[in-house]
Amino acid sequence: MHEPPLVAAVRNAALDKKAEDVATIDLAGRTIIADIFVLATGRSKIQTRAIADAIVEAAEREGAPVHRLEGYNDGGWILIDLGSVVAHVFTPEQRAFYNLERLWGAAVAAHRSEAAR
Repeated sequence: MHEPPLVAAVRNAALDKKAEDVATIDLAGRTIIADIFVLATGRSKIQTRAIADAIVEAAEREGAPVHRLEGYNDGGWILIDLGSVVAHVFTPEQRAFYNLERLWGAAVAAHRSEAAR
């Protein structure tokens, strides 16, 4: 699967901030919410905020406006809506609890990164 530039920018921004278990879920044709989810885990709420900040900056460099940013103050689950791409940045506990990979089932496996580069 060809990775769109915005997805690559989001994934790389998360990895640059040492995000773990970065994965993409291809949702094209399955929902009107987005075409692709990018999921990332930070070890603490401070790290999830740093990852989110890096994703926002990378998206802006790609010319993608941030339509909505949710959960930043709490930091447990930060959602960054970039239109066709939605980034989800979780603490490990929140990622395990919401388990979006299970929820979206077979759509997972578009791309899964190493814990760190």
